[in-house]
Amino acid sequence: MKDSTPITSFIDKYFLHFNALTLLEAAKEYKNHIKNNGKMMITLAGAMSTAELGKILAEMIRKNQVHIISCTGANLEEDITNLIAHSHYKKIPNYRDLTPDEEKNFLKEGFNRVTDTCIPEEQAFKLLQKHIFHVWKKAQEKSERYFPHEYIYQLLLENILEPYYNISSKDSWVLAAANKNLPMVVPGWEDSTIGNIFASCCMKKFFHPFLVKNGIEYMIYLAKWYQKESTHRKIGFFQIGGGISGDFPICVVPMLSQDIGLHSTPFWSYFCQISDSTTSYGSYSGAIPNEKITWGKLEKDTPKFIIESDATIVAPLIFAYVLNM
Repeated sequence: MKDSTPITSFIDKYFLHFNALTLLEAAKEYKNHIKNNGKMMITLAGAMSTAELGKILAEMIRKNQVHIISCTGANLEEDITNLIAHSHYKKIPNYRDLTPDEEKNFLKEGFNRVTDTCIPEEQAFKLLQKHIFHVWKKAQEKSERYFPHEYIYQLLLENILEPYYNISSKDSWVLAAANKNLPMVVPGWEDSTIGNIFASCCMKKFFHPFLVKNGIEYMIYLAKWYQKESTHRKIGFFQIGGGISGDFPICVVPMLSQDIGLHSTPFWSYFCQISDSTTSYGSYSGAIPNEKITWGKLEKDTPKFIIESDATIVAPLIFAYVLNM
């Protein structure tokens, strides 16, 4: 591996102060953590999949720089819709100038807007719905039940969606994760589009809610993973955005140590959050990392970083630095 590459050299030379310096320090410590046989959790909030973070996150997964992911249901499904319907998406460069009438027209045309990008209902969600319905049905017929991400893994690993791939399969982080059977938690999955669709199917009596494993089961799954892995490796926490994808998994440490009584449970050994949420009274997403010490999540000497910036800019730079691009 080359000692000096274009992106890492640029960051080393020019990212010297303020948020830029924090980015550099966080990236260096991420590399050190992995180099020292540590494992890293990445949490995905916001619309990172629609922002096409998968282009570099997939490479992070393939290169063993990520070992477990916590994401929203939206990020799970929107990586797949981007994979199968990308050319049907609509870019809206003037999204700040849209009128309510123009927004309504997007709805009528079957487009759901995420900032400057509209996701096509028919080619994306309807197509995904059609095929995941059959995966759910198959599980029901066999009296089996799985986590939300496991159903998506089945879709991908059985090549059910491959005929619809609309971008390079290397740019899908969920496909990269499926190929490695990467551990994943998807807290609050039911508030996603596919989660809503599953709920509607249950109301129509097509399925029983029991078919999909729930959030408590995800917490137990995560706790068992953390117990096993932390006995011989330090576990880091790299948080993109705020919300449930970060709040849910970071609590596994105090749950194990305080609620179960496993007082020797190691704290998270690295913490970095990229956030555009300003520090304010009562804001969890905007809380500085030191607050997490009082909740038994981080140790006083855990390397801690908070980068107050746009994750669509910062995350690819850090990942590129870690990958030595």
